[in-house]
Amino acid sequence: MGSLDTERATIGWAAKDPSGILSPYTYTLRNTGAEDVYIKVLYCGICHTDIHQIKNDLGMSNYPMVPGHEVVGEVKEVGSEVSNFKVGDKVGVGVLVGCCRNCRPCEADVEQYCNKKIWSYNDVYTDGKPTQGGFAESMVVDQKFVVKIPDGMALEQAAPLLCAGVTVFSPLSHFGLKQSGLRGGILGLGGVGHMGVLIAKAMGHHVTVISSSDKKRVEAMEHLGADQYLVSSDATRMQEAADSLDYIIDTVPANHPLEPYLSLLKLDGKLILTGVINTPMQFLTPMVMLGRKAITGSFIGSMKETKEMLEFCREKGVTSMIEVIKMDYVNKAFERLEKNDVRYRFVVDVAGSKLDP
Repeated sequence: MGSLDTERATIGWAAKDPSGILSPYTYTLRNTGAEDVYIKVLYCGICHTDIHQIKNDLGMSNYPMVPGHEVVGEVKEVGSEVSNFKVGDKVGVGVLVGCCRNCRPCEADVEQYCNKKIWSYNDVYTDGKPTQGGFAESMVVDQKFVVKIPDGMALEQAAPLLCAGVTVFSPLSHFGLKQSGLRGGILGLGGVGHMGVLIAKAMGHHVTVISSSDKKRVEAMEHLGADQYLVSSDATRMQEAADSLDYIIDTVPANHPLEPYLSLLKLDGKLILTGVINTPMQFLTPMVMLGRKAITGSFIGSMKETKEMLEFCREKGVTSMIEVIKMDYVNKAFERLEKNDVRYRFVVDVAGSKLDP
């Protein structure tokens, strides 16, 4: 792994306490090991999960913390046993940077469900050092958790695909919901929700956006290409839409009732939870019994699914809708994200930012 005097110093923007305010922070990376890829970070997306982490909403935060898990960069060095990447490759890193490799999920290539998975940041790596994320000049990452960005894909638009994109692609793939002609619902039109609309439409689905207000109707229908728009408080329209959807991807990262959305599902329909919510949710059992409906969850996606998703997006021309910012705007961006004031994902131009004080 290299000793401290040979490890590279890098600079990132870190939260130092639960205020969640980011500021410059210098730390060391491990030396590039045999299976490692040393990456210069170019862009990094901002995810709602970053807010939970920097503000210790889940009670598990360790500081100083450099967030960021939608990382796009350029390979600058590879270890002696790295065969899939070469210097100059444009690559991505998502939510995970490690797993045990020998449990049932790992052996089934769904390492995101490994009980010993290692997060891109706010975790401890196998060498005992804290992991730090993509709001930084550089990273050292095991090659298993690095993916190539397809040629021709805009790098800044690829960043949100590495979390938001695969978060919707994975359940559609796993639950057999990729065939054209299905009727799907996307609940919540934030970073994950907008990717849900774009990917489901690219699969040939009839897509209904479900939101708490009417204010995103034009964006959903005209900008993203949704087929229908439902306001959840409009009881008449919700009743008219009952039993009409094969699935709903629920992207809302805050507590909300489930019954109104369960009623929209057809027989054997699935409500797929993807938002991180740290309070208990409730539903009445007849809502699922009287239609053999399923409430299930899905967590990001595997490295295999990430590669499939990137290739699918390249083939179908799917790109995220983003607002590119510099690092000195990142605290304001987090404030705006908490107010849902972004269309639809912030992406930090890390390489184009001045990171040091």
